[in-house]
Amino acid sequence: MKKLSLHWKILIGMALGVLFGFIMSNVNGGGVFISDWIKPFGTIFINSLKLIAIPLILASLIKGVSDLKDISKLSSMGGITITTYLMTTVIAVSVGLLLVNIIKPGESISEKTRSELIQAYDSDAEKKRSAAAENKNSGPLQPLVDLVPSNFVAAASDNKNMLQVIFFSILFGISMILIPPNKAKPIKDFFDSFNEVVLKIIDLIMMFAPYGVFGLLAALIVEAPNADLLKSLLMYSLTLLLGLALMVIIYLLIVKLLTGRNPISFLKAILPAQLVAFSTSSSAATLPVTMDRVQNHLNVEKEVSSFVLPIGATINMDGTAVYQAVAAVFIAQTFGLDLSFTAQLGIISTATLASIGAAAVPSAGIIVLVIVLAQAGIPEAGLALIFAVDRPLDMCRTVVNITGDATVSTIVSKFQKTQS
Repeated sequence: MKKLSLHWKILIGMALGVLFGFIMSNVNGGGVFISDWIKPFGTIFINSLKLIAIPLILASLIKGVSDLKDISKLSSMGGITITTYLMTTVIAVSVGLLLVNIIKPGESISEKTRSELIQAYDSDAEKKRSAAAENKNSGPLQPLVDLVPSNFVAAASDNKNMLQVIFFSILFGISMILIPPNKAKPIKDFFDSFNEVVLKIIDLIMMFAPYGVFGLLAALIVEAPNADLLKSLLMYSLTLLLGLALMVIIYLLIVKLLTGRNPISFLKAILPAQLVAFSTSSSAATLPVTMDRVQNHLNVEKEVSSFVLPIGATINMDGTAVYQAVAAVFIAQTFGLDLSFTAQLGIISTATLASIGAAAVPSAGIIVLVIVLAQAGIPEAGLALIFAVDRPLDMCRTVVNITGDATVSTIVSKFQKTQS
């Protein structure tokens, strides 16, 4: 008998969690049972995701940056590749923030439900208010000061300092490129292996995902069984899907304007790669198909595709970036937290940099979201609100990720031909 795929197990866990939650909601003492014996498994799952956040950033970001050693030979290609990836990521986060602030899916929750959620996580909300008060008394350059840690070990001990960890990781990776290759090789080999170990840890954590999701969903239904919460989740999903669709349209416009290619023929060329991305939720697993379609159907030179696409699978996560912006503000809206314009600018920078370190594997986006939530001071427990619909949305995010990779490869190819 064929073994059941993980995503089916997660979907079954979600369904059973919702069903069990509804049943226990109508049983005397059911809420207490869920709280004492079921919810802890969801909490353990969230903690395990938080546990791997810093190692994930260190491993994948240092490896990704150090892999750019060929940039000395292909400086023009490397420059336009990195610049374009960063620009599209900033656009993606901005699109997500724009939509979530216009649609406001989290505000459809009633005051009663919001009050219950805030009461459940009152300590987190209080920390947010205290942090906001401190920020008001800070100077205009304080965010720049906070970016550089005085002690890396201390910074790595708290997920709230993840931006400092990202800064150190980028600095470390660049320094590896600048020293002689024979000197860098031992540490490069270490981080390559370290990255593989971290990815395997993620695999192990995701094996527990069906049980964690069951606990999260059951507790969510019992603690906030109101229909408006389910309506809010639907609005959140539609907001995110709209943002992802807009990013694809933006890619097609970029392809048309910068390369002169027909957008429809571009989509037809990469459709098989998009389908593989949708089914696997992994940019890394889709990479061989993406390279084949880009080389043989978009006529991008192998030298370009073999350089641009592997880098893109590591640092270009535009679908994930849209998701981080929408999810972060949605959770804040759900908890009744008012994010200032400055705080949302912080989400843009954090999500952009964190996306660079997002591993090209299924569900890495939910881990990276922990970074964005912590940096913005949004209760990480709010992950429970969105995990129910994360798997199908993850599949859609990955489609956008690899579409962005293909788009940038055509731009770099056009640029290289112009330079020749």
